[in-house]
Amino acid sequence: MKIDFPALEAFVSVAELGSFTRAAHHLGLSQTAVTHRIAKLERNLGAKLLQRSTREVMLTRAGSELLPKLKSILGDLSGELLRVRIETTDVDVPLLTIACLPTVAMQILPAALVAFKERNPKVVVRAFDTSAAEIPPLIREGVAELGLTIMAAGNEELATEPLFTEDYLLVCPAGHPMGDHPEIRWSQIAKEALIRVNQHTANRYIVDQGLGEQSEQMNWAYEVQHTLTAVRLVQAGLGLTIMPRCAVEALQGEDISYSPLIRPKITRTIGILSRRGASLSMLAQSFRTALLSTSLLSKQSAPRRRQ
Repeated sequence: MKIDFPALEAFVSVAELGSFTRAAHHLGLSQTAVTHRIAKLERNLGAKLLQRSTREVMLTRAGSELLPKLKSILGDLSGELLRVRIETTDVDVPLLTIACLPTVAMQILPAALVAFKERNPKVVVRAFDTSAAEIPPLIREGVAELGLTIMAAGNEELATEPLFTEDYLLVCPAGHPMGDHPEIRWSQIAKEALIRVNQHTANRYIVDQGLGEQSEQMNWAYEVQHTLTAVRLVQAGLGLTIMPRCAVEALQGEDISYSPLIRPKITRTIGILSRRGASLSMLAQSFRTALLSTSLLSKQSAPRRRQ
């Protein structure tokens, strides 16, 4: 079967942005063109990838299974094409490669890159926005020089630098009775329809570990692959979801409300990973400085130390 790359790109954009309109704007196409590309892809595959309604776009089971694999393949291909372009057109073009959690990239990465590019305007930055499980191997293998991710056990061979600790929030539709509270107990939402991300994500693991046996008592009505999909379901009134604070704060302007969760209060620590014993390049050092100087991180009180 001939691979239709424009159609695959359109599918990924709609799935990640949760809207044909936003995907069309992102791709520089008309909404009709995006719709036609995805319809053609679904015909060629003989499977529905997206469920559409007047208010939302949701992944089907086939779409949910295809999306993470497709993102990985397209990301690798994009990185390889960029490498070839740099090597064949201008050997002097500097390149910095980093890896970052998608939920962290939503809020922290843009500000850090703005500060970095002010000092290094000609540098090409390649960012792998991927899962916590995939970031350490990228660092170990030298594919990425720095990783911005959750500090976790099992990375002893990597140098770690904690940046900040944040809590998890209950995300509700705007105007929901449980939104905009100083605190909400987990026991208060036990009967609410809840939306969680798939079991292979670090956020899912952290929440399950933090709740312990209480996790099985919650009403997990939906499971999705990405936090943005969970937000769209929340906005549609289908349930409530749990997200780390920085990801929620990146959604300013969205039609949502949120409240901190307690008893138990669940947190995660975000930090920088690099190869132990390897000196950072000048570009990596500059990016680290930009990262630490962003207003979001400067407000955090977590200790900063390089192990």
